[in-house]
Amino acid sequence: MADLTNPEKRMLSAMQGVKKKWTLEEVLSACNWDDQAVAVGAGHGLSNNGFVKIEETSNTSVILGSEGEKAVKDGLLESRIWSWILKNNNPTMKELSDSFERHESGPGIGLLKGLGVKIEGGAFSYSDPENITKTIEERTEFLNSPSLDSEYYQHFKGRKNLIETVEVISRRWSITDAGMDISSDDLAEIVTIAEITPELLQSDEWKNAEFRPYDVALEASTPRTGRSHPMQALIERIRQVFLEMGFSELVDDYVQTAGWNMDALFIPQDHPAREMQDTFYLDNPRSIDLDPELLSQWKAIHEHGGDTASTGWGGTFSEEISQKGLLRTHTTVNTIQYLARNPKDPCRVFAIDRVFRKESIDRTHLPEFHQIEGIIMEPGANLGMLVTTLKTFYEKMGYPEVRVRPAYFPYTEPSLEVEVKWRGKWLELGGAGIFRPEVTEPLGIEDPVCAWGMGLERLAMLVLELDDIRQLYISDLEWLRNQPIL
Repeated sequence: MADLTNPEKRMLSAMQGVKKKWTLEEVLSACNWDDQAVAVGAGHGLSNNGFVKIEETSNTSVILGSEGEKAVKDGLLESRIWSWILKNNNPTMKELSDSFERHESGPGIGLLKGLGVKIEGGAFSYSDPENITKTIEERTEFLNSPSLDSEYYQHFKGRKNLIETVEVISRRWSITDAGMDISSDDLAEIVTIAEITPELLQSDEWKNAEFRPYDVALEASTPRTGRSHPMQALIERIRQVFLEMGFSELVDDYVQTAGWNMDALFIPQDHPAREMQDTFYLDNPRSIDLDPELLSQWKAIHEHGGDTASTGWGGTFSEEISQKGLLRTHTTVNTIQYLARNPKDPCRVFAIDRVFRKESIDRTHLPEFHQIEGIIMEPGANLGMLVTTLKTFYEKMGYPEVRVRPAYFPYTEPSLEVEVKWRGKWLELGGAGIFRPEVTEPLGIEDPVCAWGMGLERLAMLVLELDDIRQLYISDLEWLRNQPIL
């Protein structure tokens, strides 16, 4: 005899008493079970062993959805609005909007228009109120007793969450001759052990225990193991590359001042990037105090170039604008503050962190994204060193074909853009250059500073071969499972 589980033994023992077709309710009662899943599972096990036969019938029915249950309790939306119209003398749309929530008034009027209610000059009109009332009453009756055969089934099927169509499967079990031949002694339930625990092994109970058998030859499902999100894995890979190249990581705050975010980088105060459409300015803190001496130096640099032999941008520098609080628009704001704290110490630092810009979301833009930032400050630092560093970084990332071309940025001179070869085309990934004297001299920095910044998401699109940046932040488990390990 096949090895049967205790539920299978109990169900078969009960069915041997009466040879008939057993319903689910009868099986639950005879076996003293509350969970129908136990009965269904036991029935399938007995069927697989040839001890019972299963008959299944399917029936499609209509039940109320979440909105349907609310409509039965509170009344259909069109019924409530129609009653309100009849109770008020010449009501207007404005009065309706005051009496009902906005999410109810609009759809409700749409439903009543389908019944013949019109709106003329902001007032309601109708020609056959008895027919409108009758139709609404019939719809209400349908919800009280929904049916597939009703003429209102298709109407409510098109309305969200009022009704649901469900398929109900009914099962009946009948015992076979093979099931009747099983001895009652073989159907005695015994306690079986499915899990070996330390407590069991420490006692002597295991010596006389029955253990649940396992078929080790059966195929098992592949376990789903945890793994890093592709973006986090890419960040770790980039971090490792920079650390291998002798750089140290820098982490700093999201909230900054316009002064450090822009003025320190010689971005003019009337630059388009400072407008509200590009920058998230804060109400709290609306303003952050800055060192008056620092503000004075930035003011001199911007207005006439200070002591740098630059002519500056002209105009009037506003200290109030400089102290505005904002969410940083790039990570350069943090590297320049690091240099200001360590103006004499040669360094090689990098950052991989979030920045914020008021961008419209599309396949290549997000309002919140990551930037990869790096600087080299040391005696003799030059453009050749910068280009070599960038080419080495991209080569370690798997992109040996790199080129640079001239560009313009307010805070670097010379400036360049970095491009890599991808799918036979050159793709621009970031900007770089050497900080201008207007940036470094007010902070007491004497050595050249090579700097670069690039978007992490754009690099991720390249590495993961994506055409839409939004895919990186969609919780698509199947896509995440199929991503390569970076």
